[in-house]
Amino acid sequence: MKAIAYLRTSSATNVGTDKDSDKRQLAAIEAYAQANGIEIIASYYDAAVSGADPVTERPGFGQMLAHIAGNGVRTILVESPDRFARDLAVQLIGHDHLKALGVSLIPTTAPTFFTEETPTAIMVRQILGAVAQFEKASLVAKLKVARERKTARGERGVGRKSLAEARPEVVDFALSLRQAGGSIRAIAEELTNAGHLTANGKPFGVRQIHDMLQGE
Repeated sequence: MKAIAYLRTSSATNVGTDKDSDKRQLAAIEAYAQANGIEIIASYYDAAVSGADPVTERPGFGQMLAHIAGNGVRTILVESPDRFARDLAVQLIGHDHLKALGVSLIPTTAPTFFTEETPTAIMVRQILGAVAQFEKASLVAKLKVARERKTARGERGVGRKSLAEARPEVVDFALSLRQAGGSIRAIAEELTNAGHLTANGKPFGVRQIHDMLQGE
């Protein structure tokens, strides 16, 4: 049996040669593959990509699907379900997308997570996805409160201001487009059309828009 490994790291601060997020994920996947007689023929990595982003909008994921379309491999290994997607809706929609393509998704920490279709398994899958989504939302809320407290005390954090602090109108516009169902690339185009450019006068990139939507 052959498979492709898929890795994802949310925060840009956890990406780089001196970080171990991708190395840890790949080690867990390789250990599972070896124990189950699976040959990993390739790996794809979405670095600094939120688990709430639809899988079809992730560069690495798209490249992986293009590879799968031409090599006959129909199995993807991920370290855990939330490495595939942390947002519940994205998780379920993404899995349904792969299932429609005839591709199996196996998280090494819970191999039957996406295959068991009993009512109990479905409920547990939804609850686990909801918990992961809740934890992420709670962390974002705590960080926001901490920033607001610093601002109220007249303090500033280390480093330059975030875009939300420096240009809140741009972030608000991006969030409104996202709530209306806009994709990352569509949001980038609308920001440019509305005259919202970077300090260098260039269009906002995908990574910058990710940061806007995640409140980073």
